[in-house]
Amino acid sequence: MMCEGTIAGATILAALSSVKNQTRAHDPVMHPTKKGKQWHFGIKARIGVDAESGRLVHRVVGTAANVADVTQTAELLHGEAKTVCRDAGYTGVEKWEEMKGRDIDWQVAMKRRKLKAIPQENELGPLLRQLE
Repeated sequence: MMCEGTIAGATILAALSSVKNQTRAHDPVMHPTKKGKQWHFGIKARIGVDAESGRLVHRVVGTAANVADVTQTAELLHGEAKTVCRDAGYTGVEKWEEMKGRDIDWQVAMKRRKLKAIPQENELGPLLRQLE
């Protein structure tokens, strides 16, 4: 039985970038994308998982690897979600038109550069880092 929360994540599924095939072309669905400092070629699978169990998959969405994660949010929700946990790729999701008016507690991770900018000397710095 699913609870009222969703955890979502994405993974890049690599494909061969070779054009040594019959059509001498890349697969039209596959695209390059940059993750960190490394380039990848393939598709991206986004997965919506029940927050309570962490194991029950209720949605899987596949797109080209260069499609932004935040654009696929609506497709990953099962309709009953009250809390949604996302990584930093979903920053600003609550401002998207299809998300407005939904009673959802968005738990979106802080971007890495903001997390690194928290001063360690500050009393709350280590606590905020641990919380993230």
